[in-house]
Amino acid sequence: MSLWKDKYVIGLTGNIAVGKSLVRQMLQHLGAYPVDADGLAHQVILPGAPGYLPTVEMFGKIILDENGHVNRQTLGAIVFTIPEALTRLEAITHPVINNAIMTLVSRAKQTVIVIEAIKLIESPNLMKAVDAVWVVDASPEAQLKRLIERRKMSPEEARKRIAAQNPQAEKLQKAAVVIRNDGNPEETWKHVQLAWNTIPGVPKVKTTATETEGMPAAKPPAQPAVAPPPPSAPSATPATQPRMPAVPVQPAASTENPPAAALPGATAARAPQPTPSVPGSQPAAPASKPVPIPTPPPLPAVAVNVRRGKPGETDAIAKFITRVSGKEVDRMDIMLAFGQKSYLLAMDGASTIVGVVGWQVENLITRVDEIYLEPSIAKETVIGALVSAIEDHSRDLQSEVAFIALPAASATAEIVTPFIKGGYQPLKMEDVKFPAWREAARELLNTETRPLMKQLRERIMKPI
Repeated sequence: MSLWKDKYVIGLTGNIAVGKSLVRQMLQHLGAYPVDADGLAHQVILPGAPGYLPTVEMFGKIILDENGHVNRQTLGAIVFTIPEALTRLEAITHPVINNAIMTLVSRAKQTVIVIEAIKLIESPNLMKAVDAVWVVDASPEAQLKRLIERRKMSPEEARKRIAAQNPQAEKLQKAAVVIRNDGNPEETWKHVQLAWNTIPGVPKVKTTATETEGMPAAKPPAQPAVAPPPPSAPSATPATQPRMPAVPVQPAASTENPPAAALPGATAARAPQPTPSVPGSQPAAPASKPVPIPTPPPLPAVAVNVRRGKPGETDAIAKFITRVSGKEVDRMDIMLAFGQKSYLLAMDGASTIVGVVGWQVENLITRVDEIYLEPSIAKETVIGALVSAIEDHSRDLQSEVAFIALPAASATAEIVTPFIKGGYQPLKMEDVKFPAWREAARELLNTETRPLMKQLRERIMKPI
């Protein structure tokens, strides 16, 4: 029995690289409020947080990078080599993390909570707070492959990290539910749905991996008033993108320094001036009249409804992204991406997708790293509806700030203006108040993105 009578709390655990975050994200799709204890552990040792100075005093300035932040790779190399060092680090961080978890769960509106913690079994306070222990399990081969491919560890370092964990068997002995995750996310999704249906008092869900109910076949798009430019280079699929990739927004035609023929009412060329008559020469041919360029009609506005995409709708999402972005994305790419983020779908009156946003809330920070828009309709209504939905969902997840990453190459006035109207401002580091926010913001400040920011609420996590 958990500490909260009105909530059902799942303690989600498993050793390194078994895929706990994938399962946590899937539970969020089903309606659970997610808490990432390992992510909170990262916040505890940021500059200004309660664990920062004690950690530096214990391990020395050798663990700091050039910006004064704790270098997690350096710290990890120490604590995963010397067991006593890990015990001392946890003595600093665990009390703060536990307090933060209790605050988040108490304030959550959702009735089902999932707390992901690699050291759940080893934490008596957390074990008292959960109703059931769910363990994610994977083969050692799958763990090793993930650490090498996703975390860029050497095979030797990966094996060392796996060996430093307490035996997975100890976690499995405590498990009420075991979720296998050896590499097929659709199978994992099916197992998560089946386990969800065992939770008392929650609405049951359809337990199929490829369910597409409510997603009509996409109709052929109308010809856009301005054809979008071809993509400059193939980009990574959503499953393999870096944390904050350039956002493939479907751009409108640029209005900066346009050619004369692109301006409304402009002529194709200046009318030629008559040349003076020279005796004995043939008269000059009369100048042709300039042909006016018609002003293109405005793109149609549509009524938009926004809802959360489901993992069973991966095929429709992939087809829309492929069509409007020009890059090949398949159903499995989207299913893998669902392990890292959520998708919001903007639908028109005919229930056809006209916009897709990929976003996530992690450690109370919202990040939007994918925006795809139907090119043949007005953007303002679609973006406005998507922004409103992102913020509603973010507040449900207690997010404090939102960062939007727009690609600099396609962040035209038509794209940027709806965000500005919604209260977003160009990101400036001097406006970012807190270390955790600054760390997220720093990833966006590059020549490829035009980042925007909006504070959504006062900070909840003042202790951190």
